[in-house]
Amino acid sequence: MFKTGKLAALAVLGTLAINTAHAEDKSAAMVNGISIPQSRIDMRVKAAAQQGQPDTPDLRKAIREDMINLEVLAQEASKLGLNKSSEVVQQLELAKQTVLANAFIQDYVQKHPVSDDALKQEYDKLKANVGNKEYKARHILVDTEDEAKSIIAQLSKKAKFEKLATKSKDAGSAERGGELDWAVPSNFVPPFANAMVSLKKGEYTMEPVESQYGWHVIKLDDVRDLKVPSFDELKPQLQQRMQQQNVQNAISEMRDKAKIE
Repeated sequence: MFKTGKLAALAVLGTLAINTAHAEDKSAAMVNGISIPQSRIDMRVKAAAQQGQPDTPDLRKAIREDMINLEVLAQEASKLGLNKSSEVVQQLELAKQTVLANAFIQDYVQKHPVSDDALKQEYDKLKANVGNKEYKARHILVDTEDEAKSIIAQLSKKAKFEKLATKSKDAGSAERGGELDWAVPSNFVPPFANAMVSLKKGEYTMEPVESQYGWHVIKLDDVRDLKVPSFDELKPQLQQRMQQQNVQNAISEMRDKAKIE
């Protein structure tokens, strides 16, 4: 979704709004004869409420003051001719496009809701993908197979995995003795995951494991049952992700139909 800062968002809305309010739109304030419609204040209150702020007299007063400040600034900028600056004109056009694009996205999401059946199918797919176990592993990443074989030879002579891991190319885990966070196999590239799940607790790979990152020596520290969150717990996240994917698909379709030179 498109986001702007508080003042920037107010400025965009204030700039794009038509100064002459509809007859039925009550005026919240007048600035040098220009009306700030109540509907604009209400819109900002609604946006604040969606961010978790309660609709209170103090909030409405603060928003009204912000809108007045913006109108004063906008009017003064116009007097100075800043509204004719090429850079400002481009910024206004971009702001207009942003507001319109955001409006389209909101409208599209409302008109194309994700069904519960689709959400449940996605949940079952994800649940099957993560499996029922998670693993706590360590690894040492090096550039060549010979280096990896040398590490395995040292481990066979009782060298400490944690000490050897300090030389790993994976700097993040190297400073922790090669330790990785608890994770499901699908979080790793296939060669790594396949080697890891074949190990028993305390074992390390007796042959180097190659991936696109280099050569790994992997040790399995622990395995535990994975508690998968329920469908109801994950539903909001799944819904948001699938809505975003649907919007991206719609954008791709529109780009394909558009004449882009």
